[in-house]
Amino acid sequence: MTDFNHFIDNLRQRFTLPLPGESAHIRMASSSRLKFKLGPNEKTRQSAVLILFYPHEGKIYLPLILRPAYDGVHGGQMAFPGGRKEREDENLIRTAMREAQEEIGVRLTDVKILGEISKLFIPPSNFYVQPVIGYMEKRPEFYPDPREVDQVVEVSLDELLDPAIIGKKILDVRGTEVEAAYFDIQGHTVWGATAMMIAEMIDLIQSS
Repeated sequence: MTDFNHFIDNLRQRFTLPLPGESAHIRMASSSRLKFKLGPNEKTRQSAVLILFYPHEGKIYLPLILRPAYDGVHGGQMAFPGGRKEREDENLIRTAMREAQEEIGVRLTDVKILGEISKLFIPPSNFYVQPVIGYMEKRPEFYPDPREVDQVVEVSLDELLDPAIIGKKILDVRGTEVEAAYFDIQGHTVWGATAMMIAEMIDLIQSS
């Protein structure tokens, strides 16, 4: 637990400095994103995700979710728990926490917020996403909503920091071939916005 507390203290201090932002994002950006360079518009919807650290068996973990396969732009993809901002959400931190509670069942009273990393525009769904970083002092019990989550994938920080899981390949995205950098996490291809968020999170941790 001492190592976890040290990690959290260092990360908290790192939030007092400028964020890595685009310099981290661009490493994991797909060919289509680099080519078109689209940005938010008047119809863009605000959303947020929660990056949640916790200790377990002497290591530091965070959960990713596998979305159920459906005929939508993010069907069957790996992601952080999160979703769109609702009218009753006073801010995007509240959005991230509410969505995490709804999707994977974490108790909000156990979550402490460290800060926010750079917002990221997702052109296919026209969402502008705020990643929020928080932590819990013990491993949560997960109660995934089967309508939103096919599987909760617990990933150790050691695994995420291993450069051997980073690759690049051609993906078929709704009939279009896209070259994308990705993380191979327990056999799952994590690419796109989620991979870009992970890249910034890694830079933040390694510079803390």
